[in-house]
Amino acid sequence: MNIASFLSARVARSALNAARFLSPFRLVAFVRSFARLPLSASALVIGHWSLVTFTELRAAEVPLASATIGDFNKAFSAGTLTSEKLVSLYLARVAAYEPTLNAVITLNPKALDEARALDAERKAGKVRSPLHGIPVVYKDNFDTFDLPTTGGFYGLKGSIPPRDATITARLRAAGAIVLAKVNTSEFASGGAMSSLIGQSHNPHALDYTPSGSSGGTGVAIAAYYSPLGYGSDTGGSIRGPSTSNGIVGLKPTHGLLSRAGIIPLALSFDTGGPMTRSVYDIAISLNVTAGEPDPRDDATQKSVGKVAKDYTAFLKKDALKGARIGVARDFFGQDPEVDVTIESALAILKAQGATLVDIKYPPILLSMRGELYNAIRRPEFKAQIADYLATLKPGYPKNIDDLLALSEKVSAVTPEGYWPNPGRLALYRAESKAVPLTDAGYLAAKTHGMAFVRDTLQALIEKEKLDAIVYPTNPRRPALIGEAPAPGAADTRVS
Repeated sequence: MNIASFLSARVARSALNAARFLSPFRLVAFVRSFARLPLSASALVIGHWSLVTFTELRAAEVPLASATIGDFNKAFSAGTLTSEKLVSLYLARVAAYEPTLNAVITLNPKALDEARALDAERKAGKVRSPLHGIPVVYKDNFDTFDLPTTGGFYGLKGSIPPRDATITARLRAAGAIVLAKVNTSEFASGGAMSSLIGQSHNPHALDYTPSGSSGGTGVAIAAYYSPLGYGSDTGGSIRGPSTSNGIVGLKPTHGLLSRAGIIPLALSFDTGGPMTRSVYDIAISLNVTAGEPDPRDDATQKSVGKVAKDYTAFLKKDALKGARIGVARDFFGQDPEVDVTIESALAILKAQGATLVDIKYPPILLSMRGELYNAIRRPEFKAQIADYLATLKPGYPKNIDDLLALSEKVSAVTPEGYWPNPGRLALYRAESKAVPLTDAGYLAAKTHGMAFVRDTLQALIEKEKLDAIVYPTNPRRPALIGEAPAPGAADTRVS
């Protein structure tokens, strides 16, 4: 197991009032019944149960909620499902639940045409990959050459970048279909709220947050808009929405996947990664998006010689036998329901052969993490967002001062439907005052602070002979929308 890769799974409330839950829109693909692949191979999929139930159907019908990408491929091969039909079913769900969930910024108007073309390829004997004909949703900070990429900011409405993000391009080349661009915390910072379309809602309980910043992707996967989505993570932005929406998400090791063409927040931390409903689908997607180093992203050089040929090969039922897993107790004790959920999952890990070792992080590591993060993140955003904005066409903002000025203009919902975003506005103000990347304090934090965190964790891992460390992605249940997070909530980052 690679400790730098974190799989987030739900840490959610099991007894929420059923009236608060959005009833599923029962759409099914009429395909033959087939067995689901085992999902127990991932040690860090914890507390993963369904809050949405579907009526039992005849053996010849399979609800969208129950099928993995592997299952869809079996149906494609059997001739009982087409990509056009699959895309149609997902588009129907979007139509049924938007704008109630308010997750979608842009739908791809050519999605069905692309599906038909890929069906024709399949019929002619060409299958590009297991993602051939599979729809994908993207957080709207992933560049798409044919659809706007806004970062959730109203000032970038209509901005079409010159080329795809590398992840987007690799998925398209593998036959995946861009179904939609979905909501994001504005420029990937904060809750699931953007000035472009406003607040997204948790599909399990509409008055609760889906968390950010990849909240739109989390909502879309949980609401069955698509079997696969992509988000980005700087300080928890894949992991948080994955736990709050009850799905599976992966923050990859830094450098495993290219960040080129993802609007940057802080490249020292930024990663892009998959969000799905099964560990199998995470592995399938990595087979496409991990690979050769990207000349557009120097960080990918770190993964040379370390990329697996087939990540599904690691999904083994006995994978936990003999594994030593550290349990980071620093993040327990804030919510009894979360603790009970995690303890139940830990018991399952132990029953499957893992040895659990309670650990505590050094106090200095916990006390410095917030300040260290901001000492790097704010200066990097100020500089790196300007680099990104310079690639866009004329007429769009070019630097942090432009973003701040435009944000200050929206103090109430506008006739165009733009939303005030006071939380992000406060961050723009702080970022505008950030030091340059030549500043000695920034350089010390980046060079020595990050090394201290890495070396401290590595020493702990070696001392206890650990294969992985587990902890609740969020030590508290999702908050009500508009409710201030409790101290320490959603802050389990140490890198």
